[in-house]
Amino acid sequence: MSFASLGLIDQITRTLASLSYTAPTAVQSQAIPAVLAGRDVMAAAQTGTGKTAGFALPLLQRLVMEGGQAASNNARSLVLVPTRELAEQVHDSFKAYGAGLPLRTMVAYGGVSINPQMMRLRKGVDVLVATPGRLLDLVNQNALRLNGVQTLVLDEADRMLDLGFSRDIDKVLALLPKARQTLLFSATFSDPIRALAGKLLRDPVSIEATPRNTTVKAIKQWIVTVDKKRKPELFLHLLKRHGWHQVLAFVKTRKGVDQLVDLLAAKGIGADSIHGDKPQPARLRALERFKAGEVRVLVATDVAARGLDIDDLPVVVNVDLPIVAEDYVHRTGRTGRAGASGEAVSLVCADEVQQLAAIEMLTKQALQRKEEDGFEPEHRVPQTNAAGQVVKKPKKPKKAKVAQPDPKVVQEDVRFRR
Repeated sequence: MSFASLGLIDQITRTLASLSYTAPTAVQSQAIPAVLAGRDVMAAAQTGTGKTAGFALPLLQRLVMEGGQAASNNARSLVLVPTRELAEQVHDSFKAYGAGLPLRTMVAYGGVSINPQMMRLRKGVDVLVATPGRLLDLVNQNALRLNGVQTLVLDEADRMLDLGFSRDIDKVLALLPKARQTLLFSATFSDPIRALAGKLLRDPVSIEATPRNTTVKAIKQWIVTVDKKRKPELFLHLLKRHGWHQVLAFVKTRKGVDQLVDLLAAKGIGADSIHGDKPQPARLRALERFKAGEVRVLVATDVAARGLDIDDLPVVVNVDLPIVAEDYVHRTGRTGRAGASGEAVSLVCADEVQQLAAIEMLTKQALQRKEEDGFEPEHRVPQTNAAGQVVKKPKKPKKAKVAQPDPKVVQEDVRFRR
């Protein structure tokens, strides 16, 4: 199957050829014709399978074929995403796929000055990629009106709800025209998102290119059990033992991120970080340094679980397991992209057994366990099974108590024998 056979115009297929896109993926082959036909779509596909192109390509074509231009301070298509990094990635995809097309695109998110974004909106844009908070800021500043939006895309909507954007999404939806096309694309679909889809979508085309909440098959996944306090030391050991030249490491807290980066620096290992306290320009610089090979390790909180598109990333290490099981799918999805192989290693302590069980239940697989010599945990991690259940060890049968003689009786007995 070719992209042309899906109904894409020559200019777009030529651009795809220049980007070395040879054939559509499963989600693209199903989504592109549906979006071109104006249908609402609810699509689930693994991270790294090309779902962004699944909505970006047909959207660009529809905008070109319909002609016209956006009114001042307006957008014809709106793509909502949960994080700044994902906003940049999706916008970069629109620019790449739309090269040579007479369309205006822009990205808007917090952490940077709002003024350039307000100025750019004055002429109107065909595609606006934005995070919910900054989008509402622009609306409140009268820099943006949403009454001209023809297509709404919610990309990684489940993550937006996880991050507490539910109210913001409701506010955005209230400002949009009811007559519009709505698309939901995600690697996972939680039950709240399915309920939301039931309210928003009209007779949608449902696409599940891969089973729900599965990880990429090309990724080798395993865990190493260890005591919590020894995780940083074990990470350094694994880094040296396996000779990993490029590693994306996830840590639960911002403080933990900074501590691990400081430890790596003290050992002469190039490292940088991404977390919510860092200004957006600093986050982008850290990502670019990592992509360019200037640093060996990029340490991040879950703000980077989605939206980091790194070619041929060989290894993801979960120094801490995620609180939300679905985030494991997105973290590990940073490697093994576009058919490449990769490794996902998790350092698991006894306190995280419930999180481990939830991950195994979600992904329907028992993760292979290993122990490193010299790092065997004092606090053992309970066994779990493929159903995500913590397997309790059978209790040892209690020994029958032997009745002890009363000391007074024994004393009297001794006297009697004398």
